[in-house]
Amino acid sequence: MKRRDLGRLVLVGATSSLLAACAVVPKGPPETPPPAPQPAPAPLPADVARHRIALLVPTMGPNAAAGQSVANAATLALMDFNAANLRITTYDTSISAEQAAKRALADGNALILGPLLGDDAPAVARIARSMRVPVISFSNDYAVAGGNVFVIGTPPAQTIDRVVRHARAQGVTQFAALMPLGSYGERASAAVIASVRQAGGTLVAMENYDRSAASVSAAAKKLKARGGYEAVLIGDTAQMAVLAAPILRAGNPKVRILGNELWSGESAVARTPALSGAWFAALTDARFAGRFADSYKARFGAAPYRIATLGYDSVLLTLRIARDWQPGSPFPAARLYDHEGFVGLDGAFRFGANNVIERALEVREAGGGRVRVISPAPPRFDN
Repeated sequence: MKRRDLGRLVLVGATSSLLAACAVVPKGPPETPPPAPQPAPAPLPADVARHRIALLVPTMGPNAAAGQSVANAATLALMDFNAANLRITTYDTSISAEQAAKRALADGNALILGPLLGDDAPAVARIARSMRVPVISFSNDYAVAGGNVFVIGTPPAQTIDRVVRHARAQGVTQFAALMPLGSYGERASAAVIASVRQAGGTLVAMENYDRSAASVSAAAKKLKARGGYEAVLIGDTAQMAVLAAPILRAGNPKVRILGNELWSGESAVARTPALSGAWFAALTDARFAGRFADSYKARFGAAPYRIATLGYDSVLLTLRIARDWQPGSPFPAARLYDHEGFVGLDGAFRFGANNVIERALEVREAGGGRVRVISPAPPRFDN
């Protein structure tokens, strides 16, 4: 089977906006009896010609802008490829992802794309499994993967492994790590332990902190006092790295700072002198920057969030599968296991037997006020 190319883009025109009306609530008691409770929204009408797909993202609340960007990108994919055989309905997860999933299943959707947030993934996975409806989750929480649930968000373990292996190939043997507390930090800590061991290096020390400035500074000082390492992996955001790197490199500028996917697109990485020479792994921007970003901005009037590609690529992946998917039949999830993989805006990817995505990643280096690619992402999988 040939590798699927999901990267072709077509510039499309303007779109319309939907405005919501607000009711005015009277200050005093009503003069007439209150209206009867409104019935629940009726299920979507039958649609035998198209596949019904649910998109679960937050469209209200603090994550609304990110969720809307993913939804916009999904719409753009439908238009770019003239996808007349898919009907995608967006369900808001801001109040309850569980209720959004139940409504999506009641409406007869045969596939769920989302949710976006890791905290929402377990509930959606549980409900979808009970109805045997496949889920392509945007979160990077691979604990929910398995059965009919696939994880398309990039797990931190993969970016950590990519940068550790790159450092090891450049001669680094002694590693240390600075990791946040919490579920993300736990996964990242396990990943760095495994990656260093598998790459043939030694993890000399690891310190944890609670994601406050005082805590990360204290942990960096403890790690510095330990010494004996050539590189330190900071498994957190660029903001935390900016706080820790000056402490770690004070008096020892040869210490190499390593980072992960959370540094991607953060201008502080290039601006901070203590991060000069730092290496971090990330998704390739080759297809995101340029035509996709320009097309998105032309249609929606703003730049896309970097995670918008999850919406675009998941729709294109569905389209490829839908070529041989008969309307009214279950989504053929077994076809997601194509060993040669697919290519989307974020580069080559495929799903392993554990239903977790495997991505082709690049390594970047900060320095001179900019960030450059020093080890490109492979264009395809060779094994």
